[in-house]
Amino acid sequence: MRVLLKLTLDCDADAAWRAIRSPAVLREVVAPWLDFESLEAGGFPATWPEGAHRLRALAFGTAPIGEEVIDVSYPGGLPPGVRMLRDGGGALTGPLSAFRTWDHRMAVSALPDGRTLYRDQLRASAGPVLDALLWYPTWAFWQWRGVRLRQLAPTWAFDPPGTADAARAVA
Repeated sequence: MRVLLKLTLDCDADAAWRAIRSPAVLREVVAPWLDFESLEAGGFPATWPEGAHRLRALAFGTAPIGEEVIDVSYPGGLPPGVRMLRDGGGALTGPLSAFRTWDHRMAVSALPDGRTLYRDQLRASAGPVLDALLWYPTWAFWQWRGVRLRQLAPTWAFDPPGTADAARAVA
């Protein structure tokens, strides 16, 4: 199955890029239907580094429904100005493990008006019969993610390294 989003976000591309690499933003975007807790020794990083990250999925923020791996990579070879995060992981246990394959890609690029073009593609498969049953709930959940991304984007800001320190020094 394939589920797509193409949105204009009311923030600049640097802020959107920082946000889609943030575990905190992931948790905000899927709430209240899902939440995640880190199963890694150090907890969630501030930004996803490349590699596998083990999580526990929580329905409605409280009920454990399985373990997942978010396997982050940052593909290269993209058109100028496009940045992409790819999650090639998936659920290990629980109902979401019905998906045998999982390829989730999120890309951002700057728009001429200072906002961000956000593109999101999920390719997942649970087999032909389950794909037919799971497509609509997956699509509906992706639409929820789109609503949340649009709601949250205006609150994201990007402070280049040293900017906050320079502003404090002037004040």
